[in-house]
This record gives sequence, structure tokens and C-alpha cells, in this order.
Amino acid sequence: MSSSKSPRTSSLTRRDLLRSGGLGLIGVSALGPVSPSLSAAEEKSAAKKKAPAAPPAELVPLNRFPRLMQDYFLKRVVENERAAEARVAGLCSRADAEEYVRDISAKVRRCFGPLPEKGPLNPRVTRTVDRDAYTIENVIFDSRPDFPVTGNLYLPKMRVGKTPAVVGVCGHSLNGKAGGTYQSFAQGLARLGYIVLIIDPIGQGERFQYVDAALKPLKEGSVREHLHVGNPQFLVGEFFGTWQAWDAIRAFDYLQTRPEVDGTRIMVTGNSGGGTITTWCCALEPRFLAAAPSCFINTFRRMLESEQPADTEQCPPHTLAQGLDHAEFLVPYIPRHLILLGQEKDMFDARGLEQSYVRLRRLYELLGVREHVDHFMGPDYHGYSQPNREAMYGWCNRVTGHARTQKEPALTLEKDEVLWCTPRGQVADLRPNTVLSFTRDSAERLRAGRKPLTGVALERALAETLRLPARSGTPDYRILPAVANRRYPKRFAAHYAVETEPGILAIVLRLADASASYRVPRGPRRAVLYVSHRSADAELRDEPLVREVMAADPDAAVFACDVRGIGDSQPNTTSKGFTDPYGSDYFYAIYGIMSDQPYPAQRAFDILRVVDWLQAHGHEEIHLVAKGWGAIPATFAALLAPAVKRVTLKHALSSYADIAAAEDYDWPLSAFIPEVLKTFDLPDCYAALAGKQLKLIETKGAQSGL
Repeated sequence: MSSSKSPRTSSLTRRDLLRSGGLGLIGVSALGPVSPSLSAAEEKSAAKKKAPAAPPAELVPLNRFPRLMQDYFLKRVVENERAAEARVAGLCSRADAEEYVRDISAKVRRCFGPLPEKGPLNPRVTRTVDRDAYTIENVIFDSRPDFPVTGNLYLPKMRVGKTPAVVGVCGHSLNGKAGGTYQSFAQGLARLGYIVLIIDPIGQGERFQYVDAALKPLKEGSVREHLHVGNPQFLVGEFFGTWQAWDAIRAFDYLQTRPEVDGTRIMVTGNSGGGTITTWCCALEPRFLAAAPSCFINTFRRMLESEQPADTEQCPPHTLAQGLDHAEFLVPYIPRHLILLGQEKDMFDARGLEQSYVRLRRLYELLGVREHVDHFMGPDYHGYSQPNREAMYGWCNRVTGHARTQKEPALTLEKDEVLWCTPRGQVADLRPNTVLSFTRDSAERLRAGRKPLTGVALERALAETLRLPARSGTPDYRILPAVANRRYPKRFAAHYAVETEPGILAIVLRLADASASYRVPRGPRRAVLYVSHRSADAELRDEPLVREVMAADPDAAVFACDVRGIGDSQPNTTSKGFTDPYGSDYFYAIYGIMSDQPYPAQRAFDILRVVDWLQAHGHEEIHLVAKGWGAIPATFAALLAPAVKRVTLKHALSSYADIAAAEDYDWPLSAFIPEVLKTFDLPDCYAALAGKQLKLIETKGAQSGL
């Protein structure tokens, strides 16, 4: 269609306008496009000739920017990766490498937080199993006070004097150390003459943290339990990966108490999630003589590109903010013996392991110990298959000189019950402490030790905790094509994309009774800004609160907003959907934590920039209204924005402490602020907002039901 055609032409359709670029000149109503060139009489006549189509019974959700968060974080991790590679490539001498190792080691150490004091192990052997080439002792020890770790100690029969030993850590098998892969490498090492202590990680094997009366897992065990138990730990300044690594470090301590073990030749290995724990041991425990992480080492870029969410324990806080990647967590281990194991057909991009290996090899070369590092890429899918196990056996032999062959002997796997350390296969039967009980106690200690914060002190603490960037100027914005027939409370809706920071858009809708050009009109003085729970588009139709606040102040301009990752920019990445505990909302929330930009802080910044944008268009007094997930960032923004004069929150979270103390909660990680309970809690914010006429409607506890 030519743009020279008269706008009075009856065949002018919305599709035509989109193609011609003319839609930006047309006021698009919530009931359909209307040409401003038609007179009122002509509009009435046209309406009689052709009645508007009935709105659809079910509307397709608006989701025009589904790659927003993927592109945002991918840009950051690519920049991190290039900077890290350039820095290592620029090292020229041994002194350069030593300084680099010191610098990276300090940064890595910060990611794990303080380690606990070492208490009594209280070891006990609950059963001994006799086999042809070895015995198995089923062992329990305490890694923390009354926090039992279950393990199998394989003792070769044909040994002379003190023997090299290996700490084995498991990947995400529900039955933990009894899983076939993990029994296999433990038996293989034992038959080659190594002592092996293989332990159950938290949430696996005999260490489920949430069980029913029959001792069956309530949270599905493994990955799901790791997320459920690990996410609230951020609130009190803990990191679940530190807990997993600490169990392995205490397994090392237990081996040193055994007279059969050569305490100077203790190694560590594990696959997948066990590869994670092995890597964290390299970061935290220099006493391990050799390490062999399998099917974990990668790069955050390759993980993000392939849309692979990782467990809470695999994503240390501060990592991306400090320019760290997987390889850097192995830097503190240099110059000790290290082999990286991967698989050609792994779901994880094998290039990530190869990139990490090249960086590490350069450091080992500069330090004069090139022979201390190697890598092996197996031919199989994700897992500790026999070729990888044999590569690990060969590495142990090379480091210790203990065995002559790396060929795996014949194996006979045991039934799970044979390897149980507890009578019914779960430590929960013993009623010990749990991760939850430690988190709950930490939250209570922090509450008791916090000084009440008000006024400027609270605002300062909030800004420091959220780590918000500086704001200046008026945000730029795009004028978006409006979408017809959405059944909003007012007939007309203009759509804008406000650029809150480079690469990030907050989607804002302005409701009006009359058609207007797309350029944002100025004023009136008062405005309502509704921050959505999950979708401004849907909630403008379905949420009664929107109409209530509009009726209470009919003269105010009305806006609704989707912050990043919500509604119009809800990610369509990962195979798990959006709200699944392992889905895309979690995916970007955990990258935010690694970037020192927790999602609530990012979203609060979006709201603050939208408020700046509203002020620039003449709206000097803002009534900030929010629901559910949106209420948390809205709370923070309301405290920091002087233009916000009134606040209404529906279904707001009662307190972070409630989540830290709850066995069951359904608030997502995207609602959490790391270390927040060290400084303040949401009730402190609500009290401070009393001066802005705060109205709380149906506050929600740990189980929101939203």
C-alpha cells in the first residue's frame, strides 16, 4: 500500500499501517484502530455499517521481548570471558602468574563466605561388608554439630602400610553413593588398591532434608531439594555450595584419622554435581594432593548460550561481579595435580571445558609445572563412564605411583540397602539438625543482633544492599504499536518501552479515555503507577485493585508497568518453562546473584527509572501500586523515590525471615536479596513507608499461593 493514499480510504487496515510505518501516527484504542482524520459523524456512520468484532474469549499474553534477559546476561558473560582470557594471555612471567593466582584466590574465597569452625567428627561405623578384594565400612560422621554425613569406606585387603586415599563425591543420583556410576568408581579404585570414602551429598542418598513419615522425599530429592534448601540460605548470607564442599573437606579430615590412610596422599573426584563439589574443594582445601572433576567444568558463557540452568550450589554469589568463571575456581589449587574430565556428547558444551583447560594450562606453564595439569574428553554422554573413570585411575597412578594399571577390573554392584549407614536408609530417622534448622537459627540470631533502621539510615542500608547504580537524566523510550481489543479499564492504551539501562526495557502502558498521539502527553500532576505481579496486560483486565485505585483518584493519569523479566519480557528460554523451580525465572535470578545484582534490585531500579520518566512528563506525585512479586521491588523503589507520595501493596511478602524459617515456601529466588537479613527485613521498610500512606492488602507469608 502506498503511503500517499488518503487515510480516509476504507481499506486502510492495521496490518497496512504496520507495513507502511503509519501506525505511529494513529491513536489505537483498546477496541481497535481509529483514524484521527475521520470526523465524529463519520466514525459513528462507519461504526453502524460495521459493528466491531466481539473480543476473543481468551487473549494471547503479550510477550514481545522474550529474549531481553537472555541477551542482557549473555552480553555480560561474553565480556567477562574475553577479559579473563585477555588477562591470562597477557601474563609473561612466573611473577605475573603468582600475582594473578593471589588475586584470583582472594576473589574466589569471597564467593564462599566464612567457613564454620571444625567440631568433633563423632565418627561411627554402623556396618562392615566383606567382599573378595575389599571391605566396606558404612560410616557416619558429623560435618557440623549434629549434622550427619553418610559414607562408604572401601578398604582394599591387599595393602601394605599407609595407603593413598580418595574422597568421592556424587552427582545428582537420588540414591547418592549407591548409584551405579558412583559405586563403580569407588569399587574400581578399591580394586586398584586405593582407599575410598564416598559420601552422600545433602539431599541425596541417605541425606534427604525433607521426608514424609515413610522417609520418602517430599521435595523430589536431588536437584529440586538443592534448590529448595539452598535458595533461602542466601537471605542469611550462606551459600549452599560451601555446605556441600565442607562435607567433603570433613571427609578428608576423617580419612586423616584412619591409621590405614597416607594423609599426604588424599585426592578428590566426582562427576556432574560431584564435579562441582570437587571444584569447590580445589578452591577451598589445598591439602588434596590431586583432583579430578568430571562433567562440570565449563564456562558461564557456554552454559548461558545453551540455556542450561544450574543448581544453587553451582552458582556462587559475586562470581560474575568479580570477573570469575569456572576456570578461576581452580586457580587457587595451582600448582597441585589437576585433570579435567569431560564428554564429547555431554549436554554441556565441550568447548567450555577446553577453553577452561587452555587458560589453566597457561598458568601451570608459567609456574613451571605444566605436567601437573591435563584434560581428557571421553566419547560418551554426560556421566562418569568407564573411559573417564579409567582416565581418573591413570591420573591417580601418575600422581602417587601406587598402581600399575588404569584398566578397570570387573565390578559387582551392591543393592542400596547393603550400603545404608542408617537402619532405614535416612538420617532423618535420627532426628538430627537440618539445613533448614541452621538457616532458621541464623535468621533468628541476625534478627536479635540487628539495630532498628529508620529514615536516612534505612535508605542508605537499602541502597548498599541492593547495589543500585546511579541514576541521571530522563530515560529514553520507544513508542510501541498498541494492541487492540485487550479489554482494559479505559478505552485507549498507549504502549512504551522505557530504557532503564542499556539493554533493558520496562514496558509501560498509559490508559486514557480519549485518543491521543503516541508522544507521551504531559501531566496531570498526579499519576498512578501499577507494577504487575506477572503481567500488566492481564492484570489491567483481571485485577480489581486497578479499578479501585482508578476510581479513588479519577483525575490521575494511569500507568501500568512490567519490569524486566515479567509479562511482556517474560523469558521463553530453558526447557522448564517460567515458574518451574528450575525454569527461566530462576535461571536469570541466579545469574543476577552471581552478578551482585539480585533480581529485586534490578526490578526496583526499573521502577525508579520509570518514576524518573513520569516526572519528566509532568507527573510530580506518584501513587505506586503493586501486587505479589511486583510488591517487593516496589517497596524498595517507594523508599528511594521522593516523587512517590502514596503506596498500595497487595499480596506483599510479610518478611524474609518467614521464608528463612519455613519448611515450605513458594516465593521464587527472583524475590530474594542475598544477605538482606544481616541488615534489615521487609517490615522495617513497611514501617518506614507509613509516612507515604502505605496500605497493605492481604499480606502473604512464606506460602503465598500466588
